[in-house]
Amino acid sequence: MQAMKLSSVSLSDEFINQIKNEVTPHWGELGWVTYKRTYARWIPEKQRTENWDETVKRVVEGNINLDPRLHQNNVDPQVISELTDEAKKLYKLIYGLAATPSGRNLWISGTPYEARNGDALNNCWFIAVRPQPYGDSHIVPEYLKKDQPAVSMPYSFMFDQLMKGGGVGFSVTKENVHKIPLVDNKVNLTVVIDKDSESYADSLKMGAIDKDDYFKNHSITDAAYYRLPDTREGWVLSNAHLIDLHFKSTNPKNQQNLVLDMSDIRPKGAKIKGFGGTASGPMPLIEMLFDINGVLNNRARRHLSSVDMTDIGNMIGKTVVAGNVRRSAELALGSADDEDFITMKQDKEKLYHHRWASNNSVAVDSQCSNYGPIADSIRHNGEPGIVNLELSKNYGRKIDGIQKDIDPNVEGTNPCGEISLSNGEPCNLFEVFPYVASQQNWDLGEAFTLGTRFSKRVTFSPYDWEVSRKAINKNRRIGISMSGIQDWILSELGNRVVTGYQDAKDPETGETIKKPIYDQRAIDKVDGLYKAVVKADKDYSDELGCNTSIKHTTVKPSGTVAKLAGVSEGMHFHYAPYLIQRIRFQDSDPLLPALKACGYHVEKDIYSKNTMVAEFPIRAAHADSKKFASAGNVSIAEQFATQAFLQTYWSDNAVSCTVTFQPEEGDQIAPLMHQYRFTTKSTSLLPYVGNEFKQAPKEPIDTKTYEKKVMQIHGDVQRVFNQLNDNHDQKGAEIIGQTDCEGGACPIK
Repeated sequence: MQAMKLSSVSLSDEFINQIKNEVTPHWGELGWVTYKRTYARWIPEKQRTENWDETVKRVVEGNINLDPRLHQNNVDPQVISELTDEAKKLYKLIYGLAATPSGRNLWISGTPYEARNGDALNNCWFIAVRPQPYGDSHIVPEYLKKDQPAVSMPYSFMFDQLMKGGGVGFSVTKENVHKIPLVDNKVNLTVVIDKDSESYADSLKMGAIDKDDYFKNHSITDAAYYRLPDTREGWVLSNAHLIDLHFKSTNPKNQQNLVLDMSDIRPKGAKIKGFGGTASGPMPLIEMLFDINGVLNNRARRHLSSVDMTDIGNMIGKTVVAGNVRRSAELALGSADDEDFITMKQDKEKLYHHRWASNNSVAVDSQCSNYGPIADSIRHNGEPGIVNLELSKNYGRKIDGIQKDIDPNVEGTNPCGEISLSNGEPCNLFEVFPYVASQQNWDLGEAFTLGTRFSKRVTFSPYDWEVSRKAINKNRRIGISMSGIQDWILSELGNRVVTGYQDAKDPETGETIKKPIYDQRAIDKVDGLYKAVVKADKDYSDELGCNTSIKHTTVKPSGTVAKLAGVSEGMHFHYAPYLIQRIRFQDSDPLLPALKACGYHVEKDIYSKNTMVAEFPIRAAHADSKKFASAGNVSIAEQFATQAFLQTYWSDNAVSCTVTFQPEEGDQIAPLMHQYRFTTKSTSLLPYVGNEFKQAPKEPIDTKTYEKKVMQIHGDVQRVFNQLNDNHDQKGAEIIGQTDCEGGACPIK
């Protein structure tokens, strides 16, 4: 665990004011509104939310002070001086929106919550669903020894990280399924609650019973009894108790009755002081516990299937969503030949009940030759995605050739697929917008160096789970990403990455394929930046006396963060040259009056209660260029080729890409997956939906419609907001329906 902070670095008000006078943040059309709605924290003593300069100060100081040299006795004054200079550069870089850390860091870095929960700085995690020991972790059921494997452990890890706002990828491949022991016992679950609980009546509707009535007829020794404390850990442990009673190895007394007492859980609407948001009350938890118990009881004297194991994870995810400000993001990874897993979402009743909670992918290797069934499933429902673990274990960038076991412990990926991970490991992201950085005259090598050092410091957070600490201390994995790639390349080169195709032979089958031709200037640019990141990591690792990072670079989807700077998302092409972007707000959000006053169209959400939808007309950078392409018209082949370019020359982790395809392109999915089987580490696909749905998040429009809507807008939202609120706003609003990933996979924070 992290030592007590002995020295610290801070930025002066004089410096902050200097930068505010020198640098103008590169807000996109949605930038400031997205920031204010999503990342501006409430300041109690000022009775308002943060301004951008305050957010950046909090984030930078929170990060720079993770440097372990500041936690030693007799800190070298030179170290403090150098880190202060670095903090100033980082501040200028992020304030101008030439780069940002992950959305998670924007929200939580530099807060008391981060100091207590180091896990909170990481967006996403991976866990293998198999019996594992809790080890020296912050959550350990009292009936277990720390080194005792338990079926509950991966689900406790998942539940805990999801409730901290993280996304979780989890593996239910056949290798893991076969390690789950026989379900030995059925468990009789009883949930009780005191009459004086504010949640009493609602809990009874979910199946709970009056506590006094229960104990009139039962002794506390008749069952395993657990009274949940009003904490995140209490929720996690209630589920652990339930799961472990089903297995002899963790239920040596053969108890078959469990009583869970919800009397202390705070009611619906109560504030959550740490992470933020409002409580859901115990009702979603009660429903989850009965549902999970049903899955396990139905398998008594039999083994769990991959579908059962995924259902339990999805039921947990569904429950976490009820926590309002939290967003559950899960990716379930199954085996490519597991037909039940691949087709599990075809059960519409269970899909609508809980199976929506994860994106599902299958693990493949480069020997996979039959992508037909996978492609057919994708054409019908957009799943599964594919994850090539063999490539992740043995390759960094493809251009660097095979590096046998360079990343040998990889077992899965984060929910967006850009980082391959070992058991218990998180992704650790920072993002540079080279299009913006170049406009602001940054040396791109310096910008990426600052991002590298930022992410490296995150690995020194005080992580809660032993399984994570072990993986992080060994791998020190970072993921330095770039976003707005399409904007940058088109601006720098006047061209797209793929300049054409040439006929070539498949190395195994001998079949003729269309091999992409890449612009050599683009190759040189990303290759040079990759080498700058690797050098920055080595130099900083030497300073800190720690392992160099096992891998360094990635491309993340960047849905929300890219909106701040108004650039294209990750490697993706803009959705359309002109579009209406819709953002959902709680109907009490103080931003809504300012938006209406400035002429933005605001209407009720037709799908959700107490929710409003605001429309923003958006013009993509270079929308009128002859070389401009959007998701609505770029070919599926070029998207695959662009992902392969970045996997070859930039990313030694993976490249998150949601390939959009038109109906007539569906027959190209399997051949393209096969063509790039030696290059692409993960891919998902979705049909391009255009404007088929009412109040869709993105609706393509023509130039005239865009110009008409722009003419209806008047005034500056930021200025009007401050005038209406007299610089005092009410940040009780919940975050609604915004995701940080193209396919809705990752959480906003």
